[in-house]
Amino acid sequence: MTALLWFRRDLRLHDHPALRAAMENGEPVLPVFCLDERLLHGRHSSGARTQFLLEALADLGQELSEAGSRLIVRRGRPEDVLPQLVRATGASRVHYTRDLTPFARQRGRGVAAALKDSGAQLVAHPGVSVVEDATAVRTKAGAPYTMFTPFHRTWELAPRRRPLPTPRNMPPCPDVESEPLPGLEELGLRQEVTAPQVGGESAGVARMKWFLAGPIEHYGRNHDALDVDGTSKLGAYLHLGCISPRALEAALPSAAGADAYRRQLCWRDFYHHVQYHRPENARLEHQERYRGTLEWPGDERLFVAWASGLTGYPLVDAAMRQLLKEGWMHNRARMLAGCFLTKQLGVDWRRGEAFFMRMLLDGDQANNNGNWQWIASVGVDTQPVYRRLYNPTLHQQRYDPNGRYIRQYVPELRSVPTRYIAEPWLMPIDVQQSSQCTIGVDYPEPIVDLREAREKALARYGAAVEP
Repeated sequence: MTALLWFRRDLRLHDHPALRAAMENGEPVLPVFCLDERLLHGRHSSGARTQFLLEALADLGQELSEAGSRLIVRRGRPEDVLPQLVRATGASRVHYTRDLTPFARQRGRGVAAALKDSGAQLVAHPGVSVVEDATAVRTKAGAPYTMFTPFHRTWELAPRRRPLPTPRNMPPCPDVESEPLPGLEELGLRQEVTAPQVGGESAGVARMKWFLAGPIEHYGRNHDALDVDGTSKLGAYLHLGCISPRALEAALPSAAGADAYRRQLCWRDFYHHVQYHRPENARLEHQERYRGTLEWPGDERLFVAWASGLTGYPLVDAAMRQLLKEGWMHNRARMLAGCFLTKQLGVDWRRGEAFFMRMLLDGDQANNNGNWQWIASVGVDTQPVYRRLYNPTLHQQRYDPNGRYIRQYVPELRSVPTRYIAEPWLMPIDVQQSSQCTIGVDYPEPIVDLREAREKALARYGAAVEP
């Protein structure tokens, strides 16, 4: 008998419950990944993230080969591919890692229905979240949480499974044909990011070891600083499961920053928990009072300027250009950029969410959606709107005081004196000339007035909830 191992968002060998279960009885194991057009060209299509995926699959294939197995790649819907492989191999079980997003759950049901007449059993396993089943974290009344802080308290006390070791020797893989791993262009996609991270378990584990060996110590102090490399940058590896979130948590040292970092892992579980219980959040505001009542007057010109990093506000522009270059953005910068789009520019949060999902290597529907709703003040956060209305100038003074982050991503401003780096439009003409940065020529003038934009934003939100 053969066991099928259906890889999805779990592209690793370490701490892999589905893999371990498939190997349990010493049966041949057929590892398979389906390149599904619904994901490649669907609502959240992304050339950058697909390239990262292809690199992760190549790395996984190499690791499987070294362990005595191989990766079978097929283009097609798993509802079609998996039953074919079951019939070809006589497989008795199809093991996979449970995923909580609406599409993943729908696809899982489709596979279960397709396998019904084949005699093979579809078996789900944990592995996407820290807590084995984040949906089971409930209030004392048995209800799902809608606020992070009480969720975090309960989450910390939830039982954990023990991380599993990496298998060094895999059972033989049945003689089944695999399609060659295609290139990005063959899939009809293009790379829009110029300097992205490399995908795969090997690169993810190396980054994790680097982070845990040093930067984690000062994470609590540095994770908001834009001018230092103080964050893990593991988001893309967690999203595609190149790194196990549970193994990562278990590996955290007794360093000063470990608790702060563990809290970030909890946020990840929390947003998956919220989307599982509120799947409509994928398209609608979590706070029903804002559904259809909140106006979004921002126009296409403003959105394009924001997406291009040409707003005239250096910290916002640096954030967007980091995204365009790396397919990643510092979390503090994401908050500022999201706030600026939704509040100062008045553009619908869904447009920002979609653009991030197109460009981010770590574009995760649950987390990206939760973060955008949080910063747009329409999600699970209960703070008043003015608490999430960030001023780019004040953010620069606090999180990039010497302008190092701005100069790294906005080369037009590299020679601008630090006293003007946050508000270059205030430079006298002679300083503009000596800095080789003429405002309105080399770098744009501000596209909105911050004071007016703040007043308009507060008025819009106030009008949306008026009785």
